[in-house]
Amino acid sequence: MDVRTTGELNAIGLVDDADIDLVEAAIALAVADRPTADASRLRRLVTGWAIALQRDPEPVSASGRARRLASLIASESGLSGATEDYDNPLNCDLIAVVERQRGLPVALSLLYVALARRVGWKADALNLPGHVIVEVKAGVDSALIDAFDHGTVITRERALAIARSAGGEPSPRFEPMSNRHILIRLVTNQASRARSSGDIRRALGLYERMTVVAPRMASLWWERARLEQMVGYNSAARASLTAMLETTHDQGLTRRIKAALAAVARSDS
Repeated sequence: MDVRTTGELNAIGLVDDADIDLVEAAIALAVADRPTADASRLRRLVTGWAIALQRDPEPVSASGRARRLASLIASESGLSGATEDYDNPLNCDLIAVVERQRGLPVALSLLYVALARRVGWKADALNLPGHVIVEVKAGVDSALIDAFDHGTVITRERALAIARSAGGEPSPRFEPMSNRHILIRLVTNQASRARSSGDIRRALGLYERMTVVAPRMASLWWERARLEQMVGYNSAARASLTAMLETTHDQGLTRRIKAALAAVARSDS
């Protein structure tokens, strides 16, 4: 990563969650991997979509808003789920997603949420087992969008079926994701694939990136420390565990961290 990209990622880690610009943050994450990537098309698309929404009469219902978002992103711009090459890392890269017109559920959902919020609509990405969907609200009214499935407006029953098909609980809760959670989900998808393919250094680099963006997520430091130990970076692992210790008030977790620190110390002796 170049200095500018490092600075942009550090800045994300320092601001309040509500102040994160999802599109610009996702661009910074994409450029961290592909420094020459051109985000101009992505920015133009999002700006153009927002202008189109503001120009048209505002839909009164949540389902009307959901359908309008889908008409711009899925129907007119052709962005939908990457069904043929789901595991391709570019499906988590928002710049590549708009270039290739396909992406993972979290990347596509990010676009819907960011666009809705840009015009003052309330929207959240909802975390389901193995999937992400979008909830759009208008007063007490709400509508659900499966961005991966061509922006289809779905029922709550359909969302429950999606969650259950991924091995979730019989009655899963639809948890709104914070901005940082959305960004971390983008990178975690890549890190999991790197880890399962045996590319530990790639996975470690991605976890280093995640701890910069979300320094108070203790679980990220834990996994980063594990990966650092796997490649023999014991000093770095101690630093990661210490950083994790500073972010938690859970006594049980504190004991686990101290035990892990002791284990690293023994491996050095």
